[in-house]
Amino acid sequence: MELRKESVQMLHVKSRATSQVTFDADYNVPDAKPDMGRLIQSKGDIVMDEVRLSEGKAFISGNLNADVLYVGEEDQKVCSLAAKLPFDETLNLEGIAGGDKMCLKWEIEDLSVHMIHSRKLNIKAIVTFYAVVDEMTGIQLPVEISEDGISVKKKKVQLMSLMVHKKDTLRIKDEVTLASNKPNIDMLLWNTIEVRGLDLRLEDNMIKARGELAVFVLYSGEDEENPLQWAEYVLPFNTELDCTGCTADMIPNIAASVMHQSIEVKPDADGEERVLSVDVVLELDMKLYREEEHDLVLDVYSPLKECILQGKEECLESLLVRNDSKCRVSDRIELKESQGKILQICHSQGRVKVEKTKVVENGIQAEGVVFLKILYITGNDEMPFYSVDGMLPFSHVIEANGITEDSTFFLQADLEQLSTSMIDSNEIEVKAVISLNVLVLQCEKRMIISKVEEQPLDMQKIQAMPGITVYVVKSGDTMWDIAKHFYTTVEEICTLNELESDQVTSGMPLLLVKKVEG
Repeated sequence: MELRKESVQMLHVKSRATSQVTFDADYNVPDAKPDMGRLIQSKGDIVMDEVRLSEGKAFISGNLNADVLYVGEEDQKVCSLAAKLPFDETLNLEGIAGGDKMCLKWEIEDLSVHMIHSRKLNIKAIVTFYAVVDEMTGIQLPVEISEDGISVKKKKVQLMSLMVHKKDTLRIKDEVTLASNKPNIDMLLWNTIEVRGLDLRLEDNMIKARGELAVFVLYSGEDEENPLQWAEYVLPFNTELDCTGCTADMIPNIAASVMHQSIEVKPDADGEERVLSVDVVLELDMKLYREEEHDLVLDVYSPLKECILQGKEECLESLLVRNDSKCRVSDRIELKESQGKILQICHSQGRVKVEKTKVVENGIQAEGVVFLKILYITGNDEMPFYSVDGMLPFSHVIEANGITEDSTFFLQADLEQLSTSMIDSNEIEVKAVISLNVLVLQCEKRMIISKVEEQPLDMQKIQAMPGITVYVVKSGDTMWDIAKHFYTTVEEICTLNELESDQVTSGMPLLLVKKVEG
C-alpha cells in the first residue's frame, strides 16, 4: 500500500550544557598610569578567541575584558585602564560530533572591582556560559494513500517547518562629529554603546534591521581650563543583511547579541580630532519558519483486509502566538551620603535580565531586573565624577492565549528606552521601557504512519460477529471508529441510516451491516 508523503523540517535540541567560570584575580596598574585614588565605574565584556567542538565536548577560550574608570590619587585626574583575564573552559555536550553547530551565549554576573592599594586592583566576576546544539530532522508526513477500497481518516494541520537555520553577522557603522562648542579630543577615556529598539523584518532574500545606537563618550579635551568633556548621541540605523531563502511571510525567531563594539577618534576635514567612528557587530542566530498546511493521514482501514500500521510518535509543532509586549517601569534611586551630591547626570545605561518565567492563564509571567549604572558630576571640583548602581525590578504578564505547560516559548527581553532625571541633589528618577518579545509553539504528539502492511482478515473473528447490528452510540464515539470496528464504511452507515452527515451523538441508535461475510 503506497503512501504519498510530504516533508516538514523540525528543530530539536540535541544537547545543552551550562558552565560557570569564576574570576578572582589581582591586577597591577600599568607604570604609565597614575596612582588610583578612587574608583568611579567598571564594565566588562567577553571576547572569544576559539570555540571548538569534538566528540561530546566543546572547548572555549577567550578573555574577560574589564575596564575601570578612576580618579588619580595625586592630581585628581580622571583616568581609565583595561585588564584582560584569560579563561579556558570545557563543556560536556553528550552526543555531539565535530560537524555540529553550537549556539554559545554568556552572561557576566557580579563583576566587582576593588582597590587593594593605589597600584593594585582585585577583580572578581562570575561568567555563565550557555551552550545549545540543535539538530534539524525531517519528518515525512503521510498525506494520501493511492489505493481503492481503503478508508482514510485525515486531519488538516498547520505546522511550523524550519526553512532557514544559520548564524550571520550584522555590521552597523556610523560617524558623528562633535558639536562646535566642544573642544577637540585629546584622549578617549570611557565609552559605552547600547543597541536599543532593534527591529528585524524579513523580506525576500534579505533581513532589514533598524534601531538606535546610544553612544556615550568621556574624553580629555584640548581646552586646558575645562579638560574633561563628555558627549551623548543617539544614532539611528537602517540597514539590511542578505539572507538567501528568506521570504517576507516567514516567521522569525532571531536572537541578536553584540559580538564586537568599538569607538575610534578620527580627524575631520580640517584635520582636527573631532569625529567619532562607531562600529558594532551583532551576531544573529536565525531560525526562520514557514507555516504550512498538510492533510495528515491519521488512520486507515479496509473492511475487506487487515491494515497493519507502522510508525512512531513524533512531536509536531504549530504556531500558537507571537506577541511583542512592552513593560514600563519607574522608580527612584536615593544616594548615600558618601556618594556625593548630584550636580548633573552625565550618562545612564541599563541591562535587562529575566530571572524567572512562569506560564499563567493565557500568558507568560516574566519577572526580572533592569541593572542600572548612572554616571554624574558633583559640585566638588576635586572629586567631580561619581557613579551609582541601581536595580529596577519588574513583573509583566505577556499575553499568550491558549498557552499550556506543554507549550514551548522563546522570550527575548531588551531595553528599548531609558531615561534618568534629577529630583534633587540626593535622588534620581528612573523610567524604562522593556521590550518583551515572545514566540509560542504548541507541540502535539501524534503517531506518524510510515508504512501500511496488508494481511488477510481473521475469518473466525468475522464469523463470530453478527451480520446486522443495532448499535447505540456511546460518549466519545465517532462514525469512523464505529465503521472500523464493525467492518463497514462511514458512507454505508450514513446511507443505511439516512444520515446527512457523519456526526453522531451519545445515545443515537445506528443500524450496521458488516460488508464482509465469513
